[in-house]
Amino acid sequence: MEHTTWPELSFEASKDTYETIHLWTQIIGKIKLALNPWINHSWHSTLKVTTNGLTSDPIFAKDKQLEIVLNFLEHRLEIISSDDEKKTFDLETLKVSSCYKNVLAYLEDIGIAIKINAIPNEIEDAIPFHDNHEGTYDTEAAIKFHKAMLKVNQVFTQYRSEFRGKSSDVQFFWGSFDLAISRFSGRKAPLHPGGIPNLPDWVTQEAYSHEVMSCGFWPGNEAVPFAAFYSYIYPAPDGFKEAAVKPSSAYFHDDLGEFILTYEDVQKSENPSDTLLEFLRSSYDHAAKLADWDIEKFQFKLEKK
Repeated sequence: MEHTTWPELSFEASKDTYETIHLWTQIIGKIKLALNPWINHSWHSTLKVTTNGLTSDPIFAKDKQLEIVLNFLEHRLEIISSDDEKKTFDLETLKVSSCYKNVLAYLEDIGIAIKINAIPNEIEDAIPFHDNHEGTYDTEAAIKFHKAMLKVNQVFTQYRSEFRGKSSDVQFFWGSFDLAISRFSGRKAPLHPGGIPNLPDWVTQEAYSHEVMSCGFWPGNEAVPFAAFYSYIYPAPDGFKEAAVKPSSAYFHDDLGEFILTYEDVQKSENPSDTLLEFLRSSYDHAAKLADWDIEKFQFKLEKK
């Protein structure tokens, strides 16, 4: 049975590790944000899932290129430049403040002196990185989180391949701490109200400038204390929350305004990949029909010759 290869996740047991990793990804993401040119929907600042963890992908400094990696197999933060400059930090002993100070100090040592906003984004009552001397890293929790993201990344990539229109890549958003993929209708959307903690409204409004259907995975937070998948459309058409999304265990979360399917329901199913794909396809089909997207035009099938 395939579910044996999908790890069990526990937010309650792993939340301190998740919180620490979240803040590390914010530091890496803000460095990328400071150096890379702006791409629509903030796609220039996201991270990507790799075989060993999370990577910044290319970060473009003036005279060289960087990559910063959270390696969950060897449990270290790695920095490498195109000039073959290398530095590693042990994740098991790395605090939030030391990550912030040491990474920026090393970049300055190799000729990249930058400043980033030290206030974490999308977190209420956020503590500045340099004042946060906490940091918890449980290796088992990190390994399971990474293995889950590998599985999800593969399914999300399959889902992406089925859409002919504008779509994001599968991306890790360090503000909201989720792995996500988005599809677009091509039509402009009404101005988003914003209101996300520690995030300028104009950033949110640019991200939601056009009609979008987004699906994602996150390991949980205090408001939703369990790992889960979500699916939503902006703007939400009439009848969306009443849609009969599959599988039957999926439900509409009124506070979030999104359909939710717990990770546990996927992980324990006969075929987790198929169960997750059913959720992604079903929620998209209902939303796209209600919002009058051109479903036939966007459906992609490779015609082999």
